[in-house]
Amino acid sequence: MGQFGFGVSWIAESFYVDSERFGALAIPAVAGLSAGLAIFPALTAMLFAAVMQRRAVGGIAAGLLLATCWVALEWLRGHVLTGFPWNLAAYALVDHAALRQTAAWVGSYGLSFLTVFIGLLPGVLIVAAPNRRVPVLVLFAVAVMGLWGGGALRLGTNLPTTDIALRIVQGNVPQVEKWAPGSRERTLEKYLSLSAQPGRFDLLLWPETAFPGFLDEDALARRRLSTVLPDGRILLTGVPDRVEGDGETRYFNTVQAYDGNGEILTGYAKHHLVPFGEYVPLRGWLPIERLTEGLGDFTPGPGPGTLAIPGAPLVAVAICYEIIFPGQVVDDLFRPDWIFNATNDAWFGTSIGPEQHLASARMRAVEEGLPVVRAANTGISAIIDAKGEIIARLETGQTGVIDASLPTALAPTPYARFGDWTSLALICAVWALAFTVGSARRCFNSEKSKSEES
Repeated sequence: MGQFGFGVSWIAESFYVDSERFGALAIPAVAGLSAGLAIFPALTAMLFAAVMQRRAVGGIAAGLLLATCWVALEWLRGHVLTGFPWNLAAYALVDHAALRQTAAWVGSYGLSFLTVFIGLLPGVLIVAAPNRRVPVLVLFAVAVMGLWGGGALRLGTNLPTTDIALRIVQGNVPQVEKWAPGSRERTLEKYLSLSAQPGRFDLLLWPETAFPGFLDEDALARRRLSTVLPDGRILLTGVPDRVEGDGETRYFNTVQAYDGNGEILTGYAKHHLVPFGEYVPLRGWLPIERLTEGLGDFTPGPGPGTLAIPGAPLVAVAICYEIIFPGQVVDDLFRPDWIFNATNDAWFGTSIGPEQHLASARMRAVEEGLPVVRAANTGISAIIDAKGEIIARLETGQTGVIDASLPTALAPTPYARFGDWTSLALICAVWALAFTVGSARRCFNSEKSKSEES
């Protein structure tokens, strides 16, 4: 409760955007979500205790058992009821360049296992018998140096930039104003004005729902795009979309690509929707409204996809919440060259939420070996290279643009190829090594005892 109560406290901010309708639910919502998420570490402790009661182990084996239980339940938290893999243990290392590189091989769940296990070793050292402290100390030193050394080798890879010039626009439109009557024209004018600043770019990037309306249905707004998209330049922007059919209207949260004539070139529909933000689970059973403005629940898209844009590298799109899911951002059959993360963190004000969201995006870059480019309405917009390093950023609450070249991609990482199977392989390998060493030690002690008796 303590971990999640603090870690997701920023969710309360979204309830105060429309405080008259939802403000009273802010604290109960954070408390309820924290209690629900706390079930997973509680199950970790229960599973650990159950195994220990059946077969008591100590020392390094106990540390391995607890780390294994922890990451197993962390993985479940990322998948049960659509999942919420927020603030994984691995993210404690996101600001440490060499240490986070391990995620390229074993993903964030594998790195969580190593983080918890290595973090437990000092405790194991304290309670270990005096004659066993040296092996624990050696293991701790080897594990830390191995984690750092492997990452340092990957950091040595040269990452030049491409010749694709990007311009990210951060309009900084407060959420309370975004959908207010009459605000559409002001918002569009602000984005067009920022986009028209002097400088060269090939791709113009606007955030999630940058245009508060159905841009594909607004011919005048699309014609105005030509003022900022001359000479074959392309706009990627987040916009809502709707499709009529079968006697109903379906709504989608999308990113669409436009050319200088205002024509739609391609698009992507968000597939991993936010519960209670973009749809209400068990609608008809729960007397709850969505927090976001709209005429109905959003419909999920078909899944991760790769977009081909004229004159630009292939791109995967992750809209807002989607970037937090390890292994679920990139189309495995059609690998892109970069990831575009269009988001709107204006719901969370100046809280810790946007920084935590950015940490997830950095880990996706490392895992996939792909640069991630974030366009956020109120921040944090950023360009992240394939090693998780931030090349450029605009802070929360800033209005402006980022002009920079797109970093190059690395070759597909082991995690990009095999997904969470690499995490499982790591855990099995560590257990096998521990079992082998333990068996050898018991054999040696047995032979020693026999020799002494003789």
